[in-house]
Amino acid sequence: MLSVVLATFNEALNLERCLNSIKSIADEIVVVDGDSTDGTKEIAKSFGDKVINTTNKANFHINKQMAIDAAKGDLILQLDADEVVDEELAEFIKKVRVDGDVVAWNIKRKNYFLGKPLKKGGQYPDPVIRLFVAHKAHLPQENVHEQMLVDGDVAMAEGHLLHFPYPDLNSYFRKFNTYTSFEAGRQFSSGVRATWFKLPEYYVWKPLKIVFSLFIRHRGYVDGVRGFLFAVLSAMHHPVIFLKIWELEQ
Repeated sequence: MLSVVLATFNEALNLERCLNSIKSIADEIVVVDGDSTDGTKEIAKSFGDKVINTTNKANFHINKQMAIDAAKGDLILQLDADEVVDEELAEFIKKVRVDGDVVAWNIKRKNYFLGKPLKKGGQYPDPVIRLFVAHKAHLPQENVHEQMLVDGDVAMAEGHLLHFPYPDLNSYFRKFNTYTSFEAGRQFSSGVRATWFKLPEYYVWKPLKIVFSLFIRHRGYVDGVRGFLFAVLSAMHHPVIFLKIWELEQ
């Protein structure tokens, strides 16, 4: 039995596309919704066997784990609302056995940025553990970019998740604001302070390291203007995090 689980917040523009891609293979759909106001819950209810209402948390992995815990299937596929399961991946999932040595599978992602998939810049194949045997994997719920912790062997799935996180710059900066606020709060809680000594690290060295890594080392230049924009915008996280740490001190 396959349970497909999601955590959502104001995902009305994405959710139907996501759920349509798995409705033919899912035995159960569990959606944990964080107080959406845009019709997300109504769309979820039209597909889902189980829709759980809760608050929208800064670390949305808490709600993802809540959805995992509520699933009844022996095989679980955890998705984000802006992801789509392609046909090759759907066929692979149909054939998965839950009684072997492998208990979890990495899935390659095609990450779309401003309308096209990024081929390089560290954005492909971008494997993520999303398919696993029940009770054999969980999220630590400590960081918004963390991976699943798995108790057992991990293999690579066939097929892809098509990921549409940033269709335009407005959507990028909405998530940019969420991620930088969460990371600033995490660093502040761990004792980091916005000192003059830290200024070069956050405004020079960390941004340069990101641009070099994504655009040069991981060949983001292959994606042209999109590759350059993605590298520069990724580098901008650090100066903004520094400012938000400073704000928390005031």
